[in-house]
Amino acid sequence: MDILEKTGLNKFSKNAKILILTNVIYAFVLPVIDIFVAAYIMRNSNDPSKVMLYQLAIYTGIPITFYINGYLLNKVDVKKLFSLGMILSGISMVYMMSLPEITYLGLISAGLIMGMSFGFYWANRDYLVLATTKDSTRNFYYGLETFFYTIIASIVPLIIGWYLVMGNDASTESINASYRVVTGVVFLITIIASIVFHFGNYPKPKGEKFMYFKFHSLWKKMLQLALLKGLAQGFIVTAPAMLMMKFFSSEGALGTAQSIGALVAAVIMLLLGKYSKPKHRMVIFSTGLILFFLASLFNGLMFDKTGVIIFMFLLLIARPILDIAYFPIQLKVIDLLSEYENRNEFSYILNHEFGLFVGRFLGAGTFLALAYFSDADIALRYALLIIGVLQLISIVITKQLLKKQGVLENEISKAKKQE
Repeated sequence: MDILEKTGLNKFSKNAKILILTNVIYAFVLPVIDIFVAAYIMRNSNDPSKVMLYQLAIYTGIPITFYINGYLLNKVDVKKLFSLGMILSGISMVYMMSLPEITYLGLISAGLIMGMSFGFYWANRDYLVLATTKDSTRNFYYGLETFFYTIIASIVPLIIGWYLVMGNDASTESINASYRVVTGVVFLITIIASIVFHFGNYPKPKGEKFMYFKFHSLWKKMLQLALLKGLAQGFIVTAPAMLMMKFFSSEGALGTAQSIGALVAAVIMLLLGKYSKPKHRMVIFSTGLILFFLASLFNGLMFDKTGVIIFMFLLLIARPILDIAYFPIQLKVIDLLSEYENRNEFSYILNHEFGLFVGRFLGAGTFLALAYFSDADIALRYALLIIGVLQLISIVITKQLLKKQGVLENEISKAKKQE
């Protein structure tokens, strides 16, 4: 009991703890998906545009699967859908590694399967966090979860990166064989995470209707934030791998850079999650956006090995800082509006995903347009900077959103008192 009180885990229900444990196990898979799949494509094609095409296929699969998930939630246990999402990520990697060569059709197919994986995983993960936590504990929930993520992200890339390049034979075929071993381990981890998750017991979303086209003005602000967040996601997931493989040409260097930045971020996340309150979210979010802008600025100005290292370090700190503020803001808005408009929580989660999709498409499109009309180096150098500048608009939008949120909270509170 003393340990639970000291760590703060006693604040969470059994189901929330199982969800955290499941996500911690699955966190061993995420660095491989985020970093080394892109590195694999770069190694075997030496074409950044193919990496972005793969990413676009993922981003296309996600909202489609969110929509399908909405129908399935009324018929299928959420535990099965969440588990399916995790297992599909392993299937996508197995398919990718089985391709004799990196073709456009193969990339699109693997990307769509991975998009389905993310769709089932994130659609149900967002709902599960919403169902098992309260607003007062969400800073700590995301801080704790992100702490574990970043600790794992500081170990896994280092181990895998050097495992891929430390063999006696440094040929592409030898490294590809090592990638296949990593893929087998990833698939096993997804199965273990799925088994652990089934020890929990989670409610179905209320109501059946989940598709709406008209929303409160507060939600429109949330969608603006989603679009800007998606704008960065459209490029930022694969940018580190493309930059590291360009300037260092080594998965070992990629893994080392990822691990050092993640270790620093882990400590920051634990402290923020433990001590920050809902009132601090604006400051935390703004700090993350500024760090993101500085990362893109250094990359754009220098565009060399030193610039890439600075970019990686700042980015690895900025991303979790943004998430620890963004997700609680999003879930608080869903809490309020689902009560105010008497709608299924998943209807907001689905709509939010389409906002992210538009942003991701524009972000990836920015890179592809620059690569097509100039070259890949120009795209790698300046697409990030353009997105970093645009992201700063989120500070203004978040202030407006939090103000509207306060007004709605007061309105709901008055209505309850009158009842």
